[in-house]
Amino acid sequence: MNSRERLTQARVVVVCAGMEGALPSVVGGLVSCPVIAVPTSVGYGASFHGLAALLGMLNSCASNVTVVNIDNGFGAGYVASLINRL
Repeated sequence: MNSRERLTQARVVVVCAGMEGALPSVVGGLVSCPVIAVPTSVGYGASFHGLAALLGMLNSCASNVTVVNIDNGFGAGYVASLINRL
């Protein structure tokens, strides 16, 4: 099974990204399930410790993307487990 097939079969996807935070929007366009975006504080240039990624993710045009706080992988994983229990 290739990666694209695995993504389309998922019930929820957690995507961590830094820099400009565009990856969750791309994944949100590929899948129909909820996407939980986690901005990371690591980046290059003027990332402002994750603020640039956070603002980019909050402005996502993909309607299935939701965003947690910077570096909050635990919160994203917790919500993903709640979604999987449904």
